[in-house]
Amino acid sequence: MAPRSALLGCGFLVILLAVVFPPLDAASQAINQELSDLFNELWKLDVNRMKPGTDYTISVQGKAGYVSQGSNHARDHASSPLFSNVNENKLKTITTFSRFMKLLDNYERSTGVAEHVSREEVTENNLFLDAVLNTEVMKRAHRYLVSKGHSQSDLRTFKRQLYTIWFDLYYRSGSKDSCGFEHVFVGETKFGNEIAGFHNWVQFYLQEKSRNLDYKGYKARDHDIPDQDDHVLNLQFSWHGLVKPVGSAFVGASPEFEMALYTIIFLANTHRSTTVVVNIDECQLEVVVVRHGRSIGTAYPKLLSSNNRHL
Repeated sequence: MAPRSALLGCGFLVILLAVVFPPLDAASQAINQELSDLFNELWKLDVNRMKPGTDYTISVQGKAGYVSQGSNHARDHASSPLFSNVNENKLKTITTFSRFMKLLDNYERSTGVAEHVSREEVTENNLFLDAVLNTEVMKRAHRYLVSKGHSQSDLRTFKRQLYTIWFDLYYRSGSKDSCGFEHVFVGETKFGNEIAGFHNWVQFYLQEKSRNLDYKGYKARDHDIPDQDDHVLNLQFSWHGLVKPVGSAFVGASPEFEMALYTIIFLANTHRSTTVVVNIDECQLEVVVVRHGRSIGTAYPKLLSSNNRHL
């Protein structure tokens, strides 16, 4: 078996990076210890997290080649899907996952096409937030935000705050065509030839199962060859005929964990783009959150190092 690299040492992420990031010296980055402690606490509280090798199995197969942004052609180095098995019973019976999945078909895929939210979809959004707010992960995140003066203790007020951040529509390409939830968790297309966002492992699995998505292979250096027990991957895929050269998301983590993480960073900062460096579960990573007015424009993790090794 090939030696484990900095990319393969984390036990909780699949990194599907939104762009190809240059190597960074993690040691030169300032660690946010307060958020590191908090996010590790949230990680331990995430009882709904799926377990690799038990709740899902991946098959990484071949190494994908270089594809430029906007190109719709990529050689396929994976003859089988990435996910060879997922415990769908858990996805359907764990409330946050099941309600999360109901939201994935509520959006127009192309930016520039106005979104129309029905009463039923508003209800689905609220039911999802109710489920998230009932988890220990989001309860702890809420207490932290209240302690810092970023949110009020009243749950109804906090829920409205979450709705604005994640579900309020905004203009991305000339019409009210997007929102934070759609971009981060569902994925969008832009300019007719690019995949934007798409940072969620459940959406990846479901789109792959529906044959809308074709996994093309992992992206890593020659000595970073992953295997099916590894939980950190760089990878390439096509979605509805468009290619994502390299993409980014947590894998196995619950929707409430991801939403809590990004919400905390969003509310704790007023900059248009915020990057924090944290240590979570022996991984050092950057978490990037970009603001779009009062809502999230995008959010994703970027792995810097694992087990004190650098990329």
